[in-house]
Amino acid sequence: MGSQAIEDEAWSALEKSIIYYRGEPIGTIAALDPEIAALNYDQCFIRDFVSSALLFLIKGRSEIVRNFLEVTLVLQPKTGQLDCSKPSRGLMPASFKIQSFNGHEYLKADFGDHAIGRVAPADACLWWVILLRAYAISTQDTDLFERSDFQEGIRLVLELCLVTRFDMYPMVLVPDAASMIDRRMGLYGHPLDIQSLFYAALKASLELLVPNEANQFMIRAVQNRLEPLTKQIRENYWLDPDRLNVIYRFQVEEYGEEALNQFNIYSDSIPFYRLAKWLPEAGGYLAGNLGPSQLDCRFFSLGNLMAVISSLTDEQQSHKILNLIELRWHDLVGHMPMKLCYPALEDSDWRTVTGADPKNRPWSYHNGGSWPVLLWMLAAAAKKMDRGELAHHAIAVAERRLMQDHWPEYYDGPDGRLIGKEARKYQTWTITGYLLAKELIANPAHLKLMIFDS
Repeated sequence: MGSQAIEDEAWSALEKSIIYYRGEPIGTIAALDPEIAALNYDQCFIRDFVSSALLFLIKGRSEIVRNFLEVTLVLQPKTGQLDCSKPSRGLMPASFKIQSFNGHEYLKADFGDHAIGRVAPADACLWWVILLRAYAISTQDTDLFERSDFQEGIRLVLELCLVTRFDMYPMVLVPDAASMIDRRMGLYGHPLDIQSLFYAALKASLELLVPNEANQFMIRAVQNRLEPLTKQIRENYWLDPDRLNVIYRFQVEEYGEEALNQFNIYSDSIPFYRLAKWLPEAGGYLAGNLGPSQLDCRFFSLGNLMAVISSLTDEQQSHKILNLIELRWHDLVGHMPMKLCYPALEDSDWRTVTGADPKNRPWSYHNGGSWPVLLWMLAAAAKKMDRGELAHHAIAVAERRLMQDHWPEYYDGPDGRLIGKEARKYQTWTITGYLLAKELIANPAHLKLMIFDS
């Protein structure tokens, strides 16, 4: 099947996924699989819509993105809550759906109270700020984000992330399953995926906040957080052969500000021999999580790719991440770009750490599954670092399967050869992940929507 035929079917499927509210397009549903009950896949998820939105902006169809930003802003709680059953002030919903009553349409938001696991999304509000910046860059429409309601919405997101906290680290403390990995995966604390999105949202907010009296305090707070956050991620999350040697010889039970092992990490908890064999000399990456006595050495794709895209990693680190992907292509890409995380938790670990959730089977879905939506992030990171050959190769790999497999949500197996056991077909973000990767390769100027200066 030719590349053009694949693109044509993908665009056709994307058009069918658009949802309308009071006659206006406002988003895209998660999946259009006619063979399985919709459950919540007939809703519009904020994280899912980002790749669709970027495509619409590239094609000059900014109205749907503007409508999406406006309706989700209305759904954001603006008052504080002491009721544990109510969403916190500033939170954005994971998803929303259109309901009808007495002939009138209204929007119903899900803040995690109906989701599996009942975890509120930490990433939705961060994606919202990042997308608002992309809209402003694409349309040059400054009037929208300068509106008082949008300025308040940005401040509330930042307040949620910067003010309310129970630790003294520059990272954001979040519960397990509060991101795109929305099942328990042993990521409670400071998971990399959220930290990379947090950094990008902070950078975006500095471009969006009007420097008036009402915003001065928040602007200073963002500026004060960026430097320690960047330093923490680049130094303490970073893993390469040199860093492994430092960690291997860590002293423990250190006290005071000058302690090298700030998180009291015991080297016995780290699989040094496996890592030393797997990690190439020219490669490196950001660890999956960091906290007291914890350094999660799994590779998480979204966090690492977004770190490259947003310039959270420096130039050398960014190249080392891409080197790792290239040199460990079979492990991280295989037959379908690309692994959500590597390696999978197996044997007793997947049962105890992930709660034996069937969607966390080893080498499936969240636990080492392959997610085609990550193709656009891989393409953006590769193109940014002038490594376009990686993106071309990954797109070619994806084109062999995606259309004939009916655009599944994810793939299973250590090499991504099997269609996911419970994967939905015609998954919108699988479709848009492919299309957006193609657009970014065809015209790198579109990278401006997501790239941040270092």
